[in-house]
Amino acid sequence: MGNTYGYVRVSTQEQNEIRQLNAMRDFGVRETHIIIEKLSGKDFKRPRYQGLVRNLRRGDVLVVKSIDRLGRNYTEILDQWTLITKKREAAIVVLDMPLLDTRQSRDLTGTLISDIVLQLLSYVAQTERENIRQQQMEGIAAAKARGVHFGPRAQAPPENFEVFRQAWRAKQMTLCEAADACGMLKSSFYDAALRTETAGKRM
Repeated sequence: MGNTYGYVRVSTQEQNEIRQLNAMRDFGVRETHIIIEKLSGKDFKRPRYQGLVRNLRRGDVLVVKSIDRLGRNYTEILDQWTLITKKREAAIVVLDMPLLDTRQSRDLTGTLISDIVLQLLSYVAQTERENIRQQQMEGIAAAKARGVHFGPRAQAPPENFEVFRQAWRAKQMTLCEAADACGMLKSSFYDAALRTETAGKRM
């Protein structure tokens, strides 16, 4: 008998892995054998996953809650499945899809059905990722069209900024001197001056 490992993945630090952890515990995976990773499933360049697969031995079992927790890249999911089951000679159990349990010996028909299910679910996982990405891009584009600002907002310049901006533009002082007088970085002073002057032209 080999070891049983659970692989839990969420895409961001904010997402909650409790449901996956509970599923692993219900299956009987030991806490010390549950690997948690908070990275995107766009590819398999995930250090904890890679370390887990390297340590898999013949007779071991890898448990995941669903196929999209393993990954969301169609071709790479199929490649990893082959690597684990053929090269490492370990078994894979997908809890949400009992057909994808390689511990069970199957006849030719059963193997064909499980292969079709694996390819279908892998395709769905990648399609969902692409749809989410497209929706995000459309949402960002729509927000920008409404004038929503992304990234850190520029801080308001100090009260004495306008006096020194005019003195700088009149060449009564250098850019460095004007910025120092305002307690600002040279680049920040210059950017603030451009914003002020651009806004003035629009009025």
